[in-house]
Amino acid sequence: MDISIVVPLFNEAESLPELFDWIKKVMLENKYSYEVIMVDDGSNDNSWEVIENLSSKNPEVKGIKFRRNYGKSAGLYCGFEAAKGNVVITMDADLQDSPEEIPGLYKMITEENYDLVSGWKKNRHDPVLTKNLPSKLYNWTVRRISGIKLHDMNCGLKAYKSRVIKSVEVYGEMHRYIPVLAKWAGYKKIGEKVVQHQERKYGTTKFGLERFIRGPLDLLSVTFITRFGKRPMHFFGIWGMIMFILGGGVSVYLLAEKVYRAINNLSYRNVTDQPLFYLSLLAIILGVQLFLSGFLAELVSRNSADRNHYLIEKTI
Repeated sequence: MDISIVVPLFNEAESLPELFDWIKKVMLENKYSYEVIMVDDGSNDNSWEVIENLSSKNPEVKGIKFRRNYGKSAGLYCGFEAAKGNVVITMDADLQDSPEEIPGLYKMITEENYDLVSGWKKNRHDPVLTKNLPSKLYNWTVRRISGIKLHDMNCGLKAYKSRVIKSVEVYGEMHRYIPVLAKWAGYKKIGEKVVQHQERKYGTTKFGLERFIRGPLDLLSVTFITRFGKRPMHFFGIWGMIMFILGGGVSVYLLAEKVYRAINNLSYRNVTDQPLFYLSLLAIILGVQLFLSGFLAELVSRNSADRNHYLIEKTI
């Protein structure tokens, strides 16, 4: 099969028939073999009934229904698990992503050998203050931390080689950081394509202000996990040693200064009268705690089921 299209959705009953007709038109024009996997994330409208109706008339439509709302990452994860196409394309169900972009994305994967191609909504039809400016700040931050030069990391329209989505685990709110996860899984050829952004035709956005809190927290999580997931002591141990040596050095300095002044009959303050002494003790305690945290994390990592799970490209 050429293409699997994964569409996570929540309360998008009005847009689904139009979206599938649009996808079907593009697929037939380009003579692709395909499947459309619609993942209903616990919708409380009649989205599932629409999916069942589409599936009964079109064998290309597959459906997955969650008992309750789990979030976009869960929908993508289950859609990726079910996908059978050589190229997997994700898109939102609200008609803001254009299926006309699929052939271009497919060619970048199959002909230019990209591992992952992300859409870039260069001209957005979204409110400036609540979406455009926060999005630019978010993307700038992720570029600086991850080193991945994408302008629109959170664009729902993306294309992947099948092996890429089978190699990354998407959970929580990690759908925003699939390119970062892919990079740390060893897939370095990541590109982007300017795509058309449509105005929302039906319903309202499903993402509220909480994304501004969850996004940065998940960025910290994915950065730490990808870099230190299998060697946590390298993070906690290094910072623990720095804090311990810094605090210990200051303490020794204060004690040595007192002894020197006492021997030479110079005026001096008691070590315990100096705020710097208590700050040094705090640094020592924090250093020990960080080191112990790294030690415990290392024990957990060494006993985890996937401690020796590595992505093997080829064998002979």
